[in-house]
This record gives sequence, C-alpha cells and structure tokens, in this order.
Amino acid sequence: MNFNIRGENLEVTPALREYVEKKVSKLEKYFDTIPSSDVHVKLSVLNNDQKVEITIPMPKLLLRAEEKHADMYAAIDLVIEKLERQIRKHKTKVNRKFRGDDSLKYMFKNELEPLAEEDFSEDEIEVVRTKRFDLKPMDAEEAILQMDMLGHSFFVFSSSISGFTNVVYKRKDGRYGLIEPE
Repeated sequence: MNFNIRGENLEVTPALREYVEKKVSKLEKYFDTIPSSDVHVKLSVLNNDQKVEITIPMPKLLLRAEEKHADMYAAIDLVIEKLERQIRKHKTKVNRKFRGDDSLKYMFKNELEPLAEEDFSEDEIEVVRTKRFDLKPMDAEEAILQMDMLGHSFFVFSSSISGFTNVVYKRKDGRYGLIEPE
C-alpha cells in the first residue's frame, strides 16, 4: 500500500505518520494478496475536534471512513474499526451473492470470519418505502431553498438548465453540495 498522508491545520509528525501506517497496514490481513492501491489519509483539526478520513480505492471496491474525536490517536483507532467492519460486511455480502470465479469473493481471505447474522441482515438493504413525485424544473438555488423549507438533508429536482435530474444536499460542514450526471 502506498500512503498519502496529509494534514489540515496540523503538522503530520513522523510518530503520527508511523502510527497511521501501522494501523492501516493491519487491514492487509483481510486480503489474499496485499492491495497495491494508494491509501489517502487526511488528518485535520477543527476547533477541539480531531478528524481522520481514510480512503482506499481498489479495483471493484472503495473503502472509506471518517471519524471525529478529541484525541487524534483515538480517532485513528475508530476509523480503522469502521474500515474493518466494512471489509467484514462486504465479505459476508459477497459470499452470499456472488459465486463466480471472477467475483470479488476471491479478493478476501477465506479465514475471514463473517459478521454475525445480527450484525448484517438482508433487512438492512430492504426498501421499506417508495415515494413518487413530479420533478419541477428549477435551478440549484431554488432547490436548496425548497430543501431548507422542508427540513430535509437532500432534495431531488430537474435542472432547468440541463434538463437532467440533480440532487442538492446539506453537507456536515453546513454548506451545500450538488450531484449532477455527466
């Protein structure tokens, strides 16, 4: 794994870099062959919160987690736990769904213990409600106003400029994002 560790409002010390590399390298035990992907780690400090974001893009799979904590080392530990859970959950899902030789099943070690039934069930991905509505053509600013009036965290609309279906959403930092097709 190639590490790309950067700090925002924080100097990445050699001790911190070594700790991150050691912890992330423990994820290698879950794979048959060590992934040759880049590991993007962003360490940041916002007021009293220490935030860690780790992204590991791999062929056919993207692992990503972020965590905030008062202590940077504790935040790193929490992020690694999230990534381990993602890997185990994905392994369980893959074992249930895919049986072909070309599937993701063979990316993971067979000794990897799957999640218990109570940790991962088919109910987690069951669609429990379907809503239908007409998409009114509007621009992103009007969609944000509609979203705020409704008190939702996202809003689907038809772009009056492109005609495509777009989504605006409220980010964790309080700003807004726009998702549009290519």
